[in-house]
Amino acid sequence: MTTQLAITPTPEQPLTPAQKKFNQLLKKIEQARAELQAWDENTPIFAQGHAQQVRPLQQEVDGCRHTLVLRLDAMLASPKGWTKKERATMREVLCHLAADLIDSEFIDATQAAELKALYDTHAEVDFATEQAQSIEEMKAALQDMTGLDLGDDTFESPEELLQHMRARLQDEARADPNFALPDEDDSPASERPRPTAAQRRREQEAQEASQSVREVYRKLASALHPDRASDDADRERRTALMQRANQAYEREDLLTLFSIQLEIEQVDVAQLARATSERARQFNLLLSEQLQQLQDELAMRAEALRMAYRLPQRARLKPNKLTVMLTQEMRHWHAVAQSARLDLRWLDTPAMAKHWLRQQARELRAMEDDMLFDFPY
Repeated sequence: MTTQLAITPTPEQPLTPAQKKFNQLLKKIEQARAELQAWDENTPIFAQGHAQQVRPLQQEVDGCRHTLVLRLDAMLASPKGWTKKERATMREVLCHLAADLIDSEFIDATQAAELKALYDTHAEVDFATEQAQSIEEMKAALQDMTGLDLGDDTFESPEELLQHMRARLQDEARADPNFALPDEDDSPASERPRPTAAQRRREQEAQEASQSVREVYRKLASALHPDRASDDADRERRTALMQRANQAYEREDLLTLFSIQLEIEQVDVAQLARATSERARQFNLLLSEQLQQLQDELAMRAEALRMAYRLPQRARLKPNKLTVMLTQEMRHWHAVAQSARLDLRWLDTPAMAKHWLRQQARELRAMEDDMLFDFPY
């Protein structure tokens, strides 16, 4: 439907800059809507494939790691034959694995309690204290980054904190379209400079754009009034169209309102082409906001999939590439499962275990070096 709204230039009347932007916004909105539809179609396919082909591998990996924690605990219970450095490595690996496994969907409540007890036995700081400190540090960093005050809210896990923060940011954005993350200027409002002329102009344009939506909606409401229906079928059609118009008006969805006008032949592209430059700018402002909302929704879809299926942060998630992502995930977890099985075999003899512990010590030091350069959030 958006392509029908595009303004076509003529030799006598080339497109103005505002009309060109109008067409560009229509195209981008159409692409974003198509991508959202692709998410709707491809996400269930990915979910089914993941459940059948990846989830069993993840379950095997966590099972192997759980067994590894128990074997390391047994080795630490018999300290003879192990150096002080080797025992320290055992404790570090055990605590690292236990902390990851406690929240695993493949670990039941009894096993989780056992893992917490093992962590508390071998760590310098108990699990609850370590978790609380980590969450508080993360909470403080996120408050500084976003400017939001979480007050005395408490969270059971980093995931719960992140979900709460995302929800707060979305609520703020919906309540205030001008909401933005703070910059380095955190001075009180009374000390900040007054709005510039450009800022005041943008606010005025936003108000006028909202007025444009109201005008289009009122014309539709008048044209679709049930008293104008010729028969029962026409009355039902008008009612259905009016429901769509009401929903679009609540969302300030100018494009859908235009589309309904096209359906009832209340407006045509020629009328849009004759719109004044001022009116065209108002239309473009509304369409830009609508495009931003669609792009935000696309980002939320990708992030939701990433969190639900433990996908890597650096992976670029696109709905038409989910089959490729599923294949990559299968290969990755096949390799991880093979490595987890091999880790258990390394503990079969003391000599093999000592070699494995030296390797683990090197990997732990490498992880610490990486964390010095990577911001954790």
